[in-house]
Amino acid sequence: MASRTRRSGPAPRARGGSRRRLPLRLLLPLLVLVALMAMLMLRGYVHSEILADHRVRPPAATDQVPEKIMRGGPVIDTRSGRTESLRLPDRRLVLTFDDGPDPVWTPKVLDVLKKHDAHAVFFVTGTMASRYPDLVRRMVAEGHEVGLHTFNHPDLSYQSKKRIDWELSQNQLAISGAAGIRTSLFRPPYSSFAGAMDNMSWPVTEYIGRRGYITVVNNTDSEDWRKPGVEEIIRKASPKGGKGAIVLMHDSGGDRHQTVEALDRMLPDLREQGYEFANLTEALDAPSAHSRVTGLEQWKGKAWIFLVQASEHLTDGLVVGLAIVGTLVIGRFVLMLVLSGLHARRVRRRGFSWGPPITEPVSVLVPAYNEAKCIESTVRSLAASDHPIEVLVIDDGSSDGTARIVEAMGLPDVRVVRQLNAGKPAALNRGVANARHDLIVMMDGDTVFEPSTVRELVQPFGDPRVGAVAGNAKVGNKDTLIGAWQHIEYVMGFNLDRRMYDVLNCMPTIPGAVGAFRRSALERVGGMSDDTLAEDTDITMALHRDGWRVVYAENARAWTEAPETVQQLWSQRYRWSYGTMQAIWKHRRALVDKGASGRFGRVGLPLVSLFMVVAPLLAPLIDVFLVYGLVFGPTQKTIIAWLGVLAIQAVCAAYAFRLDRERMTHLISLPLQQILYRQLMYVVLLQSWITALTGGRLRWQKLRRTGVVDAPGGGPVPRQRSESSGERRPVA
Repeated sequence: MASRTRRSGPAPRARGGSRRRLPLRLLLPLLVLVALMAMLMLRGYVHSEILADHRVRPPAATDQVPEKIMRGGPVIDTRSGRTESLRLPDRRLVLTFDDGPDPVWTPKVLDVLKKHDAHAVFFVTGTMASRYPDLVRRMVAEGHEVGLHTFNHPDLSYQSKKRIDWELSQNQLAISGAAGIRTSLFRPPYSSFAGAMDNMSWPVTEYIGRRGYITVVNNTDSEDWRKPGVEEIIRKASPKGGKGAIVLMHDSGGDRHQTVEALDRMLPDLREQGYEFANLTEALDAPSAHSRVTGLEQWKGKAWIFLVQASEHLTDGLVVGLAIVGTLVIGRFVLMLVLSGLHARRVRRRGFSWGPPITEPVSVLVPAYNEAKCIESTVRSLAASDHPIEVLVIDDGSSDGTARIVEAMGLPDVRVVRQLNAGKPAALNRGVANARHDLIVMMDGDTVFEPSTVRELVQPFGDPRVGAVAGNAKVGNKDTLIGAWQHIEYVMGFNLDRRMYDVLNCMPTIPGAVGAFRRSALERVGGMSDDTLAEDTDITMALHRDGWRVVYAENARAWTEAPETVQQLWSQRYRWSYGTMQAIWKHRRALVDKGASGRFGRVGLPLVSLFMVVAPLLAPLIDVFLVYGLVFGPTQKTIIAWLGVLAIQAVCAAYAFRLDRERMTHLISLPLQQILYRQLMYVVLLQSWITALTGGRLRWQKLRRTGVVDAPGGGPVPRQRSESSGERRPVA
């Protein structure tokens, strides 16, 4: 429920000194946004898009590295101040796989190892273990050993001790959450033989040992990462002279089909030569490198895996949503461009007519509640009509003298009907009951008509199948930034849509600012209903279901006062969005009906739901991925994609402005509208969804009018009052 607009300034303090709480309509979307950004940040971190360091240090001097390490074996133990290295016994082969687990290649490697009853050591990164925990569990369950390979795979010689600790602990956390174990094995990224240790990597190895880890390098490099061919991988991975070896291979980092094929061929060949394929501790006849984790450590690991998996699923869902909204947006643009062009060509062709000209008098209903600032301009614009009309101003319990103002004007064929405040639908029904004529025009009390508006609006009734006509509502107060943005929205989003829906015969809404009805059509559907907050959408859908055509009259222009502050705009659009959802739900049975109701239900309702509810709700994904791409890359492609979407919108907007004969200069603010104004509409729609899903009730939101739109006096553009009148208020 929207609150009354407040002036800017410090938030007032409530009794007891506490500050006013953040409104729920802002708090919930804010919490959703914070949660979404947190999940995206987590996803970026796990995918090495945040905090990743891809620098690799060139070789350095080796004078500070102990000689026995340089000439020793591939297993280096610096725990508890030791400086030892170990070699594998003859005929013992330890296959090691780096950089996984990979969802494609790791299962294939595991299948080959299982086929040949061989064990291996997998040095996994935290990023991959977090994303594919099932594979880590499978490794442990099938008797393989798992080792740390850091979380983000940085060159540790560039990192501080704090960063090294972070890389180890996060890698360990991922393994604990995935398989319920800790491991004491570690392999540094970008490592090779023990003889390649230098003055920059050796201090890191010593520090790693003090943290309780055994460093494992290799003494046989298959160089499978080069993809040299299966025969070459087998040759390089096979030890010479029956020596024991730790073989470096990879189960991730690209296409590893050569590795898998080479492994499948070399294992039986080497087994015939007497080799055993064990994990590291089995080969060294040492205690297992794994230890079970329990208690808080285990739950921390499980919580980490859960959050990472949630971020992955969320991102996958967002990508699907982005594809859906992209399809909907592009599809809507294509439909609008094609069908609106067909509509304009049809109604503008020479000799076009709806039928016999409509010259009979028309009743114009003006429901008014506290419209003292606007009602005189509204009524005078009707008095200038070039079509015979009677005007009924239905005063819905106004307390500002609205009815007295109309009566004091003393205009012929203008009547005032008073009633206690009962709402707009009741006021309109009261007006229909008091109208003298069979054609009924309805407008808002803050709207002004051009002299030709009524005449243009009723001409489609020359076709007896037409039960209602939607006019061309325009923003009269477009001299402010918010007004200019709404002007673009009205011309492009509303009127271009109406042309499209006219051709498809499923017009969702006759605007309350300018619409016309047959009395008989209104009576058949029971008149205006207060079941929803969007009585205009409700009655339009009811007419479709009753078999009436609803069309768009582009030349029936009406100038309406759009909200001038963010608070007022929020209130109006919240009511519109929520009311539209109510109307869709109310008429949901049309989906399974037969006849005219079924045709509307299976064409109109899905289109309205997709284009007016689902697509706007998912559209923020475009901006979410824009921000994500700008921050985490690829920045250039992201900017190009966003500019492409903006270009499509600009083309549609320019086409809509051309059809409506509007000046293109107003489109200057289109990019800013897409960045700022659209975000506000997103939050409004999200709040409407929350209200609908929680079963909340929303009362009618009365906007505060300023009376800045005057009668056009025969011209198409309304006059604006001087800002010195004191009625105008700055944009909030």
